[in-house]
Amino acid sequence: MAIPSPSYLAYRVGAAVANALPSAVATPIAETTGRALALTPISGSRRRIVRRNLQRATDGALDGMALERAVSDTFASYGRYWLELFRLPNDARGSVEERVTSVGFHHITDALERGNGVILALPHVGGFDFAAAWLAGRGLAPTVVVEAVEPPELFEWFAEVRRAIGMEVIPLGPSAAADVVQALRSNRVVCLLADRDLAGDGVPVEFFGEETTLPAGPATLAVRSGAALIPAAVYFRPHGHHFVKIEAPLPAERQGRLREDVTRITQHLARRFEELVRMAPEQWHVMQPNWPSDHPEGANNSAAV
Repeated sequence: MAIPSPSYLAYRVGAAVANALPSAVATPIAETTGRALALTPISGSRRRIVRRNLQRATDGALDGMALERAVSDTFASYGRYWLELFRLPNDARGSVEERVTSVGFHHITDALERGNGVILALPHVGGFDFAAAWLAGRGLAPTVVVEAVEPPELFEWFAEVRRAIGMEVIPLGPSAAADVVQALRSNRVVCLLADRDLAGDGVPVEFFGEETTLPAGPATLAVRSGAALIPAAVYFRPHGHHFVKIEAPLPAERQGRLREDVTRITQHLARRFEELVRMAPEQWHVMQPNWPSDHPEGANNSAAV
């Protein structure tokens, strides 16, 4: 029998501890741990990216100690994200409805009545997995596309955690697009985190005043399938609560060549993401290079990694 990897064991231990402690104790521990990890040398590059992102999202308004406090808050928010993900399988066995306030849910139900499915496009803000459990509790168990992680047993464990919440999990890969199309044909809600170009083959957009690329998938699927493309975000609120903001669908009709239409729609989505991130920039959990300027000087890679 293969020996489990240290990273897999670390996450399993973290999950066991998260579920053993009452929420009132676990939450401050998770947030304090996140703040502490932000100060370690291993987190230096992530801290630099978070600092840049906070300045982007606030148009440079944050500086000095205020900026450093916001960086610390972002890592605390990320700690809470992992805590809630670890606890969600148990939480979802009950009702999460009373912990969620939402606006715009009718945009989803109205779109589903048309029968072409819904593409819910989200930035990495707050507790997006909690929102999936909330949708499942409302009878709309979502389909999600997730990034593959190493080692394989860790990815499978993450997938099982999300399946326990009620999600259908599709690994990011060559067959992902066909699986998502099938889900939309079945009139399901597909959730896509779309503020990072993981595959490196996205379309060029201006995002927070800088040129970068964002994934073409949401716009392409909307154009080809007729599914509603709906921007949304999930925000942490105190005492284990969440606020879900669901916006009106983006116009996604064909106007010309496919690539041009996809670029135009993705740019529109980027503008919506800017608005959603600015509502709580300290909850934006993008900690990897996302713009060409995030890479070391001399790097020629213009896509996010």
